Amino acid sequence: MEKNPSIKCSVQQCKFNNNSEKYCTLNAIEVGTHESDPKMTECTDCLSFEVK
Repeated sequence: MEKNPSIKCSVQQCKFNNNSEKYCTLNAIEVGTHESDPKMTECTDCLSFEVK
């Protein structure tokens, strides 16, 4: 899996993670939220995540 040097990722359970280098292998990701009015980092989500 070739890494995308623009997208760092440490989520080892994601099938798009290049675990050896901690980068995403997708060309782009979609970031979203599960909150109606997000104000903290914990309120955001990587909507491109897929479990291995």
